[in-house]
Amino acid sequence: MYETILFDLDGTIIDSEEGIINSAIYALSKFGINAENRASLKRFIGPPLHKSFELFYGFSVEKAALAVDIYREYYAEKGVFECTRYPDMETLFKRLKQAGKTLVLATSKYEYFAKIILEHFALDKYFDLVAGSTKNGERSAKADAISYVLDSMDLTDKSKVLMIGDKMHDIVGASTVGIDSIGVLYGFGSYNELSENGATHIAKNAEDIYRVITA
Repeated sequence: MYETILFDLDGTIIDSEEGIINSAIYALSKFGINAENRASLKRFIGPPLHKSFELFYGFSVEKAALAVDIYREYYAEKGVFECTRYPDMETLFKRLKQAGKTLVLATSKYEYFAKIILEHFALDKYFDLVAGSTKNGERSAKADAISYVLDSMDLTDKSKVLMIGDKMHDIVGASTVGIDSIGVLYGFGSYNELSENGATHIAKNAEDIYRVITA
């Protein structure tokens, strides 16, 4: 039975599309790139930020690092609050805590911002640990964030640990570390993306998540 439940943040607990896209537009504009197609910028949701600038716009490692710093200028002031909480998530957290589960946030987002968001929605009280990336990009890969959680909490029985997320990065990260996963369909990923990358379970909503965890 799963005892420690790791949640992704963007696309799993919150709909962060507006803030992430606005921050990306702001950063790209500083490099003379006019990103008019907002839909195309959804690909910034999920992967580590520096990888998105490198992969999608051909930035060098150094240029991508600068772009992340500029992105965070906007995000720190406005973008961090340009998000909404998915319905039923707090109810899910309450039910899981009542069932004796330990909840952890495992995100590629800069940990400082992740904590602000949880506090903004008064969800921080449900989490025993918040694990995100550092300012210099360490733990930006999901597998690294999950490994950090396992080490920090001395979790040696991986069969009791579960990762929940909406993108392939969550599923692949969980698989890399050797834990099960739930891919959620209400976020930014798709059924094909989640299933093809090996999600242990697929959930349509919070009730599905609860059923899988307490089965």
